[in-house]
Amino acid sequence: MATAAQWIEGARPRTLPNAIAPVLAGTGAAASLDGAVWWKAILALLVSLALIIGVNYANDYSDGIRGTDDVRVGPVRLVGQRLASPTAVRNAAMLSLGIAAVVGLVLAATTAWWLLLVGVACLAGAWFYTGGSKPYGYSGFGEIAVFVFFGLIGVLGTEFVQAEKIDWAGAVLAVSVGAFSSAVLVANNLRDIPTDSQSGKVTLAVKLGDPRTRTLQLALLTVPFLGTLLLVARTPFALVGLLAIPLAVRANAPVRSGKGGLELIPALRDSGLAMLAWSALTALAISFG
Repeated sequence: MATAAQWIEGARPRTLPNAIAPVLAGTGAAASLDGAVWWKAILALLVSLALIIGVNYANDYSDGIRGTDDVRVGPVRLVGQRLASPTAVRNAAMLSLGIAAVVGLVLAATTAWWLLLVGVACLAGAWFYTGGSKPYGYSGFGEIAVFVFFGLIGVLGTEFVQAEKIDWAGAVLAVSVGAFSSAVLVANNLRDIPTDSQSGKVTLAVKLGDPRTRTLQLALLTVPFLGTLLLVARTPFALVGLLAIPLAVRANAPVRSGKGGLELIPALRDSGLAMLAWSALTALAISFG
């Protein structure tokens, strides 16, 4: 039976910045329109956190029962390493996704009914990433999904439930956070190219190959800082986002130096930290600018 520490590690806490950053950015966008509603921001954060924990457990369950995680470099795999039963991990995924659904229902009921459709899309995206008979994560669409769900929907959804409208600055923030979030997954999938190729999991990294995947990660980490320059049109204080550049450079260091396996884990951690720092700094800048 898995210990509490193993369950926590199985939830993959290193991915939590992917859930927190879009809510920070979206709340900053709403505040720049004088539309921030703090209790809705907190509910949006709960939805985002529950979704990412749910998708992580669902990924653990689906990959585990397929045998994809039998040989894997990286964090704890509860099912693949026989630490917890598939049923227990599946139930943990369903519980997390259920929490996201209930809290999301409150946001939809107090904002707009059509947000229910967005919520259904998010839940389906979480489960079918590696679940079902034809998971899209096995066909190279994982990075696109992360860009959409934890970038566009995460940021613009957070902005909309508070300000009840979206604007160009929110769109720039959404693209930037989506690029950061995708960069985290690209680093993860770069690390897993050998084992994914062996197990038949055709990620975008497997399709592109090692050299081009490393180039893609650098390009994705560059996008948010181009977004910073665009956001200067909203307020010159947006330039504070450039303070996150050293973190992004550090995040890309293992990738550009040709590291592999466990040596790429810092790239995941630092990409998430760069995203969190950029989002927090930029959100504050456009809120008060």
